[in-house]
Amino acid sequence: MRWALDLSTGSRRAWVAVTHIGGLWCSAAAAGLPLLAGGAVHAAAVRAALGLMISHGIVQVIKRNVLRERPSIAVGADALIAAPDAFSFPSGHATAAMAVAFGFALAFPGWAAPLVMLAAAVGLSRVCLGVHFPGDVLAGQAIAILTDLCVMRMM
Repeated sequence: MRWALDLSTGSRRAWVAVTHIGGLWCSAAAAGLPLLAGGAVHAAAVRAALGLMISHGIVQVIKRNVLRERPSIAVGADALIAAPDAFSFPSGHATAAMAVAFGFALAFPGWAAPLVMLAAAVGLSRVCLGVHFPGDVLAGQAIAILTDLCVMRMM
């Protein structure tokens, strides 16, 4: 269910902007564009892109097996943004944002706090906009972190 926030037009726009950071195009660009760089940035981008792809696959398998309804259907809460699909658990946006952020955070610890905080904000936006339950977001973020740790260990 959506947390009871006073989402004026301005704050709603801000949450929508934040939520799009975890969307397909932004996540793919955040992981993919640094592949054009060299050195440590390229290596981190490879790991972030792998973490994004693997975690996305895991999320899709879970979503299609758990079939948890979104809050707008399950509890009748108004969603303030269109849902990308019918299933809520786990949050793909939260997973994608955290997979890219944590992948780069592992490579660049000095940037870890702002990257992970931005990814956490994406997850919070999904709840505030009424398209996910808090547990959906936490599960997605856990999938992303565990996937990135496995990718890092393999490479």
